[in-house]
Amino acid sequence: MSLNINQVLLFAKGTLTTLELTFVSMLIGTFFGLIIALGRISKSKILEKTTWVYVWVFRGTPLLLQIMIVYLAIPLMTKEIFGDAVKMSRFAAASIALVLNTAAYLAEIFRAGILSIDKGQTEAAKALGMTRRQTMVKVIIPQTYRRVIPPYANEFIMILKDTSLVSAIGLAELYRASEKLSSSTADWRYLFIAAAIYLLLTSVATQVFAYFEKKFSVYI
Repeated sequence: MSLNINQVLLFAKGTLTTLELTFVSMLIGTFFGLIIALGRISKSKILEKTTWVYVWVFRGTPLLLQIMIVYLAIPLMTKEIFGDAVKMSRFAAASIALVLNTAAYLAEIFRAGILSIDKGQTEAAKALGMTRRQTMVKVIIPQTYRRVIPPYANEFIMILKDTSLVSAIGLAELYRASEKLSSSTADWRYLFIAAAIYLLLTSVATQVFAYFEKKFSVYI
């Protein structure tokens, strides 16, 4: 089986879109996930409950449904309320849904990592006159990121594969590219090419995170 230049370009464009969605989701999701994690362990009951509800909703509902809500339901809802629908591209809608979902999962990963740090270190920092914020920034978080590398890697790989779900709204990512070629040529082997590319991407990601895990490993 040989690919012509147009088919190669279609796969390349789909792969690039998949990687863009993955990195956007993980980078922005990491930022919001950390904020949500801090809210989950906050002494403020309102903040703690609010962030709990967020995590509960986005971890308890299917990602595909979240994508469809962002892309279809929200514009319709805004049109009914304000008389004008919010316009967003397929890529923007997919990115928003993936970020919201990723942030919820990373929040729990970060929260578990923070809580895994011995409480004695918090007490020691307090004895040195550090504020709660200083303790988090200078003592807890620097140790936490080392411990969360394995589950963070798993989330990265999961999102990389789950980007295929955005094909439901017509975004031309890797799976959509293979599906389009398979449908137009009646040749199912294009799906195996997509599978091989996904396997290559996840394998590279696994090796990269394994390197960082070894480099920053903590022996307890």
